[in-house]
Amino acid sequence: MTTIKAVASIFAGLSGGIAVGIGFVAFLTVLGVIPRLTQLTKTGKYIRFYEWSVVISVVAASFADLNNLSFPVGACFLIPIGLASGIFIGMLAAALTEVLNVLPILSKRIGMEGLIISLLMALVIGKVAGSLFQWLVFVNY
Repeated sequence: MTTIKAVASIFAGLSGGIAVGIGFVAFLTVLGVIPRLTQLTKTGKYIRFYEWSVVISVVAASFADLNNLSFPVGACFLIPIGLASGIFIGMLAAALTEVLNVLPILSKRIGMEGLIISLLMALVIGKVAGSLFQWLVFVNY
């Protein structure tokens, strides 16, 4: 009976992992994050490096998470990692709003058609202020 439970657990874990991985790749593909990034930075010839960096980082992070790996590093090492993570999340959010045309629709609905830059800056400043508040108030060092 324990062999059947082990096989079922392996199957369920593998199936769930594959489903989440496929969903993540589909999400990135629909948003077009990597091609858009190469277009903006004019580094289209390096698109394979972008793709492989995403794949390798996801596999490495999953491996580290599943094995409860931790690396005792100082704040000097964590700051660039946090910055890179924030940039990645920001790019995902920007790609999502670009695909869905959220900002032009929102600006038209609230009567700020000519002030999209002001609306965008308000969103950015609000996000930065909220993040700083969370880190300074709720995160214990």
